[in-house]
Amino acid sequence: MFDGLKNMAALPGLLAKAREMQGKMQSMQEELARKQVSAGAGGGMVQATVNGKMELVRLKIDKGRVDPTDTDLLEDLVVAAVNAAQAKAADMVREETQKLAGDLGLPPGMMGQ
Repeated sequence: MFDGLKNMAALPGLLAKAREMQGKMQSMQEELARKQVSAGAGGGMVQATVNGKMELVRLKIDKGRVDPTDTDLLEDLVVAAVNAAQAKAADMVREETQKLAGDLGLPPGMMGQ
């Protein structure tokens, strides 16, 4: 019976730690939304830029190197550039999440890495 009361005494500290973690996670997510990474395809013919929320924010096509009659190639290059940029953004998010978990003293894997 007294063990249960002892555990309840730790509850305010646990709640404060949870609020701290929540605040840091929100700050990290806001910071990641501002960060951008880019990747190209076709030797730079197509360049895609994605933010930390995995949103495509810019797509640049080098008009001087694109054959306007070969839309199939252009479509493939756009998909490849976007996928590559999203992969880089996912790596960035993973790294930031791992860093935050370490700062909070959480064991590896606790924040979905």
